[in-house]
Amino acid sequence: MTKDLQFDPATIRELAQILRESDLTEIELVDNDMRVKLVRQVTVAAMAMPVAAAPAPSAAALAAAPAPAAPAAEIDADHPGAVNSPMVGVAYLSAEPTAAPFVTLGSKVTQGQTLLLIEAMKTYNQIKAPRAGTVTRILVESGTPVEFGEPLMIVE
Repeated sequence: MTKDLQFDPATIRELAQILRESDLTEIELVDNDMRVKLVRQVTVAAMAMPVAAAPAPSAAALAAAPAPAAPAAEIDADHPGAVNSPMVGVAYLSAEPTAAPFVTLGSKVTQGQTLLLIEAMKTYNQIKAPRAGTVTRILVESGTPVEFGEPLMIVE
């Protein structure tokens, strides 16, 4: 056990920083007969996001939450203002659990502005506005799974 303590703490901090910056889940450093292995629990962070992000939109739009659920099924992916999912994954309306959502109902957006994130295979993909307009419908909740081609928002 004392062999592991011979690694410089600054080196371990640098390895941890590399984990965070590169979205790696594991780094192992071997020096002769000493070994340090750092493992990041990505699923814990992904699971925390919906828990923290869900109450804010629910509290802000408590009356509006039941209304979009039924009409969301009625929204066709061919709707002229539909922003459809380009992949299968999990949708997040904000960058971090405690951060404000990228957009809310009534937000004015510009073409190319980030609307939400879709996490697929441990990579967060920005979904950008295909056109300028106003967000008139948000059809997904943060932390919900989405399918390819599924309407996510309406920008008109």
